[in-house]
Amino acid sequence: MKIVLQRVSQASVTIDTKVVADIQKGLLVLVGIEDLDNQEDINWLASKTVNIRVFGDENDVMNLSVKDTDGDVIVVSQFTLHAATKKGNRPSYIKASKPEIAIPLYENFVLQLEKELGKKVQTGVFGADMKVLLLNDGPVTIVIDSKNRE
Repeated sequence: MKIVLQRVSQASVTIDTKVVADIQKGLLVLVGIEDLDNQEDINWLASKTVNIRVFGDENDVMNLSVKDTDGDVIVVSQFTLHAATKKGNRPSYIKASKPEIAIPLYENFVLQLEKELGKKVQTGVFGADMKVLLLNDGPVTIVIDSKNRE
């Protein structure tokens, strides 16, 4: 499972001109799922997401988490995080899970985030054509791969 965390001042997701998610200060989390992902990956990434210290403290040092700042989270499914670009110019998405595998894992990830964060997490709609608008704060963007825990 791969995620891209972006610290945002605001973010929203729109589908067919309807805003389905909208936050101010918090994290926009793009998540890509592959067939090898499991509950251990979900638990590890959910904990990492709510506890990673990317928000400024009183000295403007990144010492606070989204949980510490009572920030909000939007999760958006993004199979393109598993793009293979080694050969040619057209990415292959063969590693990305099909919906029957990915949707339950995605939903479980959202539930685990809510449990860890202690409040509702907003989402896009799995598989929909979404317009994601964000104001990246910093910018702070971090890529985390549960299969490569550095």
